[in-house]
Amino acid sequence: MRRILRALACLVLLPTTLNAEDLRLAVPEALEATGLAQYLAPRFSLKTSVRIARVGPDAEAEMRFTRGGTAVFEGPQQRWGLEHDGDPRAVRFLEWLKSDVGKRTIESFTAEDGTTYSATLTQATVEVEVSFDGDRRKGEALSLSLCGRCHVINESNRMNGMGSTPSFRVLRGLSDWDRRFANFHLLNPHPSFTQIDGVTDPFDPTLPSPIVPVELTVDDLEAILAYVSGVAPADLGAPLQLQ
Repeated sequence: MRRILRALACLVLLPTTLNAEDLRLAVPEALEATGLAQYLAPRFSLKTSVRIARVGPDAEAEMRFTRGGTAVFEGPQQRWGLEHDGDPRAVRFLEWLKSDVGKRTIESFTAEDGTTYSATLTQATVEVEVSFDGDRRKGEALSLSLCGRCHVINESNRMNGMGSTPSFRVLRGLSDWDRRFANFHLLNPHPSFTQIDGVTDPFDPTLPSPIVPVELTVDDLEAILAYVSGVAPADLGAPLQLQ
């Protein structure tokens, strides 16, 4: 009986046996070493009856953990994402990872060496060198087409902005205007409708953009910064003095 139990224990520790109908997950060595993928796969299978087979990082697979793709968890000092080929089962696995149950499952894991992972992702910021050497004419055109729906950009759209949003001249008058523009995608309400290529995560399918999305690249943002740097700041008056 003890021999049988030892044999079963060994089988449990072996990598998943690959069957033709399995959903293949390519796992980088760093994640395989901690055991996170081995921890997640059976818990997903238990909920969905979709069997996952872990394969090497360079093997052919329907989905793979990478340092790109749709970000799903962090740790240690590394953000991990999931890429897939569109297989409905892989889409379902990604949705599970991003669900409350999946996040709790990720954060309940602790490796033998104490390594843990967080499913609460820190928002990336755009590192833009404040040299303002972008294309200013392009920046003006982008500002009018992307930001002019809500903000007054200049005289050409001064009657089109929303009264509840500050104009570019007012924003330019703030001491930290460059930081605000460089990281505007982090400031409400922009995260709900803004996509910066290579910076922001794709929209959650269950929470689509409430308006036509603002889509731009880091080069576009540098052009906007270059344009705004030449905007005459509004006179906001002296700071309020508290008695």
